[in-house]
Amino acid sequence: MAGQIQPRMSKIETVEPVGKRVLIRKDEDRKVTRGGIRLPDSIEIPTITGRIVAVSAQVERDADFPLKQYDKVLFNPKHAIPVEFEGDNRLFVVPIEDVVAVFRKE
Repeated sequence: MAGQIQPRMSKIETVEPVGKRVLIRKDEDRKVTRGGIRLPDSIEIPTITGRIVAVSAQVERDADFPLKQYDKVLFNPKHAIPVEFEGDNRLFVVPIEDVVAVFRKE
């Protein structure tokens, strides 16, 4: 094995929100209307829903914010900060104040 370069084990990079923030994976923008009409590629219906990927420690400890990992949420994207972490760039750090609803099943 002399002379061969051993590949270095790369550490897995993670993103953890801090403060009163959550990390959300935004749902894909829709290409089909609710009525089933397929839209041209140049037109998309923007979505403002997504799944929580991570919750900051501060939010996790606060009983006023009943949010947990994998919750589907509706959020205001105005203050969402895109995370340059994935090729499709659907991860956003969102202030907890901009999460406006949580979808729950009875």
